[in-house]
Amino acid sequence: MKSWGRRGARQTKQLGGLRGIVERFSVAMVVLLIGTIWLFSKIRSTSPSVVNRDIDVNELWGAAPSAGWRPSSVPRSSWPTPPLESNGYLRVRCNGGLNQQRSAICNAVLAARIMNATLVLPELDANSFWHDESGFPGIYDVEHFINTLRNDVHIVGKLPEITSNGKPKKLKAFQINPPRDAPLSWYTTFALDKMKKHGAIYLTPFSHRLAEEINAPELQRLRCRVNYHALRFKPHIMKLSHEIVNKLHSQGNFISIHLRFEMDMLAFAGCLDIFTPKEKEKLTKYRKENFAPKHLVYKERRLIGKCPLTPEEVGLILSAMGFDNTTHIYLAAGEIFGGDRFMKPFRALFPNLGNHNTVLGAEKLEDSAQGLVGAAVDYMVCLLSDIFMPTYDGPSNFANNLMGHRLYHGFRTTITPNRKALAPIFIDREEGGMVDFGERVRRVMFNSELGGPHKRVQSESFYTNSWPECFCKTSTESTDDRCPSDDELRVPEDRFHGNVSYLRQF
Repeated sequence: MKSWGRRGARQTKQLGGLRGIVERFSVAMVVLLIGTIWLFSKIRSTSPSVVNRDIDVNELWGAAPSAGWRPSSVPRSSWPTPPLESNGYLRVRCNGGLNQQRSAICNAVLAARIMNATLVLPELDANSFWHDESGFPGIYDVEHFINTLRNDVHIVGKLPEITSNGKPKKLKAFQINPPRDAPLSWYTTFALDKMKKHGAIYLTPFSHRLAEEINAPELQRLRCRVNYHALRFKPHIMKLSHEIVNKLHSQGNFISIHLRFEMDMLAFAGCLDIFTPKEKEKLTKYRKENFAPKHLVYKERRLIGKCPLTPEEVGLILSAMGFDNTTHIYLAAGEIFGGDRFMKPFRALFPNLGNHNTVLGAEKLEDSAQGLVGAAVDYMVCLLSDIFMPTYDGPSNFANNLMGHRLYHGFRTTITPNRKALAPIFIDREEGGMVDFGERVRRVMFNSELGGPHKRVQSESFYTNSWPECFCKTSTESTDDRCPSDDELRVPEDRFHGNVSYLRQF
């Protein structure tokens, strides 16, 4: 009995040990399975070559599926009109190019709202980029701007005069250099205190001086009201844009391309190896004079998607997607660095290339489409094109703002090349690997939203994608997403193909 007890105990112990091994093995298998599923989902979400959507390129000429969403930026909760008496005056100097300034204007309105300030018509920097003295009144419709925002902020053309020692003099604004991407609290504390003390403040420079991601949907919708409704270009800009769009549409559908292959962007990106020694010298000099020192290796930069696409690469992408050589293309671009040497292969693939000078004739635009005005015309033509393609969206305010504007105005098709995913495909081609080149490019290009509604990701600016704050659904149980019944700012249905009533909105 004694020995049997010991044997039974040993057997029980062995069984218990075996059960423990089985349990640990089962746990390990579950962990492995979860890890495998997570890894597979991660690969699917980050690798554009995994999904191969079968898309007929002719479908891209229309808008992307809306999934029941439409643009709406009117307030959906309590939004009182500004008090008759404000806390003071806000002046801002918007530096940079047209679209950097545009974002700054949106931020200025938002800052004025939260400080209960009277906004002085924003100043557009004439020296930093365009050397253009047009200013806000030369580019935008001032009366429309003030009227559209009448329930949001008070706006005046200039600082008022005050009386000092019995004599009138202009109110002097206290100058402040605001921190980059400042939180709302900086404006409602430090900046507001200075305003109350001095009567007016002058924020300069004012590029990227208010955080984009703020947990305040109504303030985000105010940004959209400014950007997509209040900022309407002057009639002569709209007229030129209308003529170009109409002429292009008389020949059929057209693609607009923001071809960012200019000296400043190439120097910024540090992508120099494809150029001649003399061209490299120019780019290196420009980089030293304008950007912080940094060791950049061309191949490394290209593989992580930091190099702008060459004109030929743009042509090869469009060809691989299925666009034929009769496709009409409008180029929004400055002077292409390297000139015809880079444009010739693109033109061989797509001979119907034009810009605002060639479509209407350089003589007609010589006096009226320079500097900011020329950029504004390009902006409107790209906004109203059937398809828009940015070739370097990263630090490009022009491309980023346009993608957001086209999303807001009807989910217009936008083709956004994933340069990181495309880089190894182009490198293989350059090294003689032409097998499946077109198919590999298609897998990358058709695995994107193509202009449809989608959740804003970390790399996207609010000005690139204002969904869901500035969109609503007519049929939904969610009160946050439901369209308001009195949506005065709704975009009309006949908004494209050169429609005059649509163009007059801006």
